[in-house]
Amino acid sequence: MQTTDLLRDLIAFPTVSADPNLDLILYCETLLRDVGAQVELIKDPSGQKANLYATIGRLDRPGVLLSGHTDVVPVVGQDWTVPPFEMTERDGLLFGRGCADMKGFVASAMAAALRAATLDLKTPLHLALSYDEEIGCVGVRSLIDMLAAAPIRPRFCIVGEPTSMQVATGHKGKTAARLVATGREGHSALAPSALNAIHMACDIISFIRDLQDKLAAAGARDPAYDVPYTTLHVGMIEGGTALNIVPNRSEFLFEIRNLIEDDPQQLLAQIRDHAASYVQGLRKNFPQADISIDVTNTYPPLNTDPDSDVVQLVQGLSGHDATLKVAFGTEGGLFSSRLEVPTVVCGPGSMAQGHKPDEYVSVAQLAACDAMMDALLQRLVVGL
Repeated sequence: MQTTDLLRDLIAFPTVSADPNLDLILYCETLLRDVGAQVELIKDPSGQKANLYATIGRLDRPGVLLSGHTDVVPVVGQDWTVPPFEMTERDGLLFGRGCADMKGFVASAMAAALRAATLDLKTPLHLALSYDEEIGCVGVRSLIDMLAAAPIRPRFCIVGEPTSMQVATGHKGKTAARLVATGREGHSALAPSALNAIHMACDIISFIRDLQDKLAAAGARDPAYDVPYTTLHVGMIEGGTALNIVPNRSEFLFEIRNLIEDDPQQLLAQIRDHAASYVQGLRKNFPQADISIDVTNTYPPLNTDPDSDVVQLVQGLSGHDATLKVAFGTEGGLFSSRLEVPTVVCGPGSMAQGHKPDEYVSVAQLAACDAMMDALLQRLVVGL
């Protein structure tokens, strides 16, 4: 099958992260098993979502892993001019939810796997398709657990997030957390006799902003990133039930996107220590005062040596000598840190088109990805 035909089929599966991806996975499984690939599915507890891991070629030696996620972000509330779950071709562009992020790469990788099955590979080709990447690289972890227990792990990994076919060697890590502030309710006319939980939350937000300012001014720096330092960001806050009631509860969600040089646990510890000291000062008059902080999701940074074998390999395959680091997170950090598999990010399209209405990948970018796959297959026939 051609890559564009596969992409058309993949786009037609509305695999928003909140919904099942199993039909798409079963579609890919059937295609791969029909050409003799070794395929394993790792389902989630509901049985409605699954990762897929496939090997084409020998099972007794490590190969090259092509990794992509199958979930996409929602389209609700976006003003699309084309059907989001039908592929539309116009003026050299292919439109549809996931064309860039990242079903374009998945289609190219699937097409390569089907071609690989007709070849005598000395080095095997592996394919990993995951779920729930968009909500924090959640689904792939069970696949990584499986590979961690396997006798042979992949030698290299290419994560096909959209980089315009440039070779990306790094991205920041991410830690997401929820802070809950507990105060004491009261009538707003007697506000000083109560403890306003929204005010408590805002006081901690002020500390987080000060910590961000310090990192921006004097923290570790990596000029390869658009924002060259670790960032802290508060994205959601809620609290209160009525204007004339002093709220007894407030919560907010915040994140840390850290350079490899910064430990997010140390930054969290600073926030927790400040919160504990702050609460202690309130408890003399308000013994119920409390602040809790719980981590809701975390994934590690990717930081591959630009002189490593995997970088040189993918530079040669893609025809791009330069390297870059991307602002968005990927599953690559998990493959690299958990499995110690040398990993780069390289795929068709641009994240500038992702997560937006009328998402697209160009036909030229998809052809460039197919060319990289053909070059990879030639290397696998000879052997790495």
